Amino acid sequence: MADSKRARVVGFNHVALEVGDIEEALAFYGRLFQFELRGKSETMAFIDLGDQFIALQKGRKQAPDDGRHFGLVVDDKEAARRALTAAGVKLLDGPFLDFRDPWGNRIEIVGYDNIQFTKAPNVLRGMGLMHLAKNENARKELAQKGMAVEERQF
Repeated sequence: MADSKRARVVGFNHVALEVGDIEEALAFYGRLFQFELRGKSETMAFIDLGDQFIALQKGRKQAPDDGRHFGLVVDDKEAARRALTAAGVKLLDGPFLDFRDPWGNRIEIVGYDNIQFTKAPNVLRGMGLMHLAKNENARKELAQKGMAVEERQF
């Protein structure tokens, strides 16, 4: 039963990463990923992720992240691995595709096909990604929550 006294968390709008320099950060991430720039100033840049975004903010001062990280969903995990390798980015030890950017932000690369996270069909269409599908494990996880993904018929 829903608790009428507290707001229910329904998702993320954006993640903000502190970086040293906005232009350097855009160049670094541009070598790794194809993305649309939503907007930019001297101290901020916004990378569009369909109905979400990543904010890059100038001014990182803390030590590199250890366990703290976020999972960035991509359409092709192996293409991301190749781009990271080609750019000379050191991959972190462990079972996942994790790396730190030059400012110490830890990022885990996750393939869209393998997770519960699902973009709405209209968002996928707007991003030109209607071809993406979930693997069997992801479909089972979604079905167990009553969120089964049906084959897209467009």
